[in-house]
Amino acid sequence: MDQQLHVFVTVVEKRNFSRAAEELHMTQPAVSQYIKSLEEALGTKLLERNNRSVEMNKAGEIVYHHAKEFLNLYSKMTYLLDDLTNRASGKITIGASYTYGEYVLPHVIAAIREKYPLITPSITIGNSREIGDLVYSHQLDVGIIEGDYPARDMQVNSFTEDEMVIVASPSHHKVNSGKTLEQEMWVVREEGSGTREATEKMWKNLDIEPTQKLAFGSTQLIKESVEAGIGISILSKWTIRKELELGTLQILEIPNFTYSRTFSILMRSPFQTKVLEVFLDYVHSHHRT
Repeated sequence: MDQQLHVFVTVVEKRNFSRAAEELHMTQPAVSQYIKSLEEALGTKLLERNNRSVEMNKAGEIVYHHAKEFLNLYSKMTYLLDDLTNRASGKITIGASYTYGEYVLPHVIAAIREKYPLITPSITIGNSREIGDLVYSHQLDVGIIEGDYPARDMQVNSFTEDEMVIVASPSHHKVNSGKTLEQEMWVVREEGSGTREATEKMWKNLDIEPTQKLAFGSTQLIKESVEAGIGISILSKWTIRKELELGTLQILEIPNFTYSRTFSILMRSPFQTKVLEVFLDYVHSHHRT
């Protein structure tokens, strides 16, 4: 019955069987069968159909109101039971932009797996635009990106700040002002990445237009190139912790200049599984510590 109610609520809120089917990852005939079974079980018609939309009748309004309440209570009950028994299990498809996916996400996943060993994450790494598109097309349950992404029909929630710094090899000369940076060779990420977006915003803030640029599709390749003295770059502090400890990179301090961006969580579906709730809890708690 809970699945029938879930389908019914989705049809009502989408006001269309095909859109509900897309949201639920079902075929349209399957959605229609769920509605038919629910109406037969309750002994009354709930929806009025026309060529363009679906509307509730009076019985449908009553069922919708109580179905929402029931589904919320059921969700809370199962969450508490699963949490009590550490029973959360199953697959979750996670997308992340390179900075977060390669340098932060592994620590989050390790903490989750320690308490919830039956959760099996599948991780896709790409630039922010690619991850956003995969979440939008329902190929990922959740995405974590840096920078902006057009929300369309998605939830976009910023959850932490990411400090960006200008880095160079240890032998690089000191920089006295933002304008000095204009003559430098910049090693940057490709178009579409959140780090590239942050770089271009930083140039705008400093009122500079560098003419020498090399674009690479990997943060690791950028770091290696900067270490080798090819040029300078702006990177997240998350990505250079080891290099700073080893002394293979240095931060170029620009007087009166700081720059940060936000990491955001993208989701398309309003419904959260227990596994997704666990993942989101651990992401938020990781950045509170």
